[in-house]
Amino acid sequence: MKDEDFKHLDDLVDTRLVRLWLYWGMFWLLITPSLGVTISTMFNYPGFLGDALQTGFGRLRPMHVNGVIFGAFSTLFIGLCYYVVPRLCGVRVVGERLGYHLAWGWNIILSVGLLSLMFGWNQGFEAGEFPWFIDVLLLASIATLCTQFILTVAKRTEPQLYVSLWYLLAAFIWTVFNFVLLVALLPYFIWGINSAAFHGLFIHYIVGLWITPAGYVLIYYFLPASVKNPLYSHKLSLVGFWSLALFYPFVGIHHYLYSPIANWAETIAIITSMLLIIPVWVVIQNFFGTMIGRWREFSANLPAKFLILGAVMYFFGCFQGSVEALRTLQVPTHFTDFVISHSHLTVFGTFVVWAMAGLIYVWPRINNRPLWSFKMANWSFWLIAIGISLMGIVLSAQGLQHGYMLMAGTEWLDGLVAISPYWLVRTISGLTMDIGMTLLVINLMLTVLTKPATASAGATRPVTA
Repeated sequence: MKDEDFKHLDDLVDTRLVRLWLYWGMFWLLITPSLGVTISTMFNYPGFLGDALQTGFGRLRPMHVNGVIFGAFSTLFIGLCYYVVPRLCGVRVVGERLGYHLAWGWNIILSVGLLSLMFGWNQGFEAGEFPWFIDVLLLASIATLCTQFILTVAKRTEPQLYVSLWYLLAAFIWTVFNFVLLVALLPYFIWGINSAAFHGLFIHYIVGLWITPAGYVLIYYFLPASVKNPLYSHKLSLVGFWSLALFYPFVGIHHYLYSPIANWAETIAIITSMLLIIPVWVVIQNFFGTMIGRWREFSANLPAKFLILGAVMYFFGCFQGSVEALRTLQVPTHFTDFVISHSHLTVFGTFVVWAMAGLIYVWPRINNRPLWSFKMANWSFWLIAIGISLMGIVLSAQGLQHGYMLMAGTEWLDGLVAISPYWLVRTISGLTMDIGMTLLVINLMLTVLTKPATASAGATRPVTA
């Protein structure tokens, strides 16, 4: 089918609202990953930012983690939800005007929260470091968004409940309950080793029950739309959904093996971590199956290229995450950058990349302009692809080397000297990714700010979708 066949659905989308969220998402996309490059530079040049507490590793790292998760990824995702939901439901989003207040509120809350982290106000829970009042406001925002989208789906005129909507509703519902765990239970009612165990659940719920289903929303919608092919298998999508819902809630403790946490809880975490291979391979099969017959057009299809790049990173990153949960493999990899490789391949290499794919697909459409420069966007793709691939390989190799050196009894400082060249490559790879994202945002801004050219080679080539 052609885009014209769905033109009537465009009238259901509040493009100004979508644009507002995506502007903010691009802002965070420029700022928060760059914090990662900054702090990675400290491994080789620890004093290059001076000795102020506000610019120390302990302050900037939680700003980077929370900024990428709730800023760059989540803000883009929510903005894309306001595009996807009305098109899949056949009705306008319920309480549409509320979305403008939520956009400003969400991003002001994030800004205050990140500044709070810079000045040392945090709760000490990884990925949950924001002060309690920020968490309460984030919970209220997510609960409001959840209600808004549930009511919209309930009023839909389209009889089919598409798989993207399954994942969208699940992501918001699960995350509301997860924030209740963070806000109401962890700080006040769970102590000691049990607090560590439940914190392991919280941080993995953020990754597996917020970022993961949210990412699935994007690729399940934008991959068939961009390649103009039906989804390969609806049954496979349901297998992926229910296996994710069944297995992921128990994996959080797999980072606490050989700890005082009960052995049976650790074993359940290991088993379910291995079982997560099922939803990962199922959805990967669905994505590559959707591409059947469309590979010839792949090089000119920017959204599809970003989506498939993310799918490849998802395959390797999640397989890495599952096997490092095994006791024998966790011995050399725990407390090393092997784990950091896994987190970057999945959170950035998969989900942020999928969010960028949705951004590239939607932005020209809601602005009624062709993408300013296909060539520049292609450079963005390759810089991001090369950067994240190099980072994943280097950190995996470094982590294994470091782990086995420690197991062999190498002195700590001698180990740091041996792995320091890897850290320099890590910084260079991160800088490469940052340049790619910066070029992408500039490209999208020029799409809006300049009039479409008529004869410039490469500059007027529209993004294929």
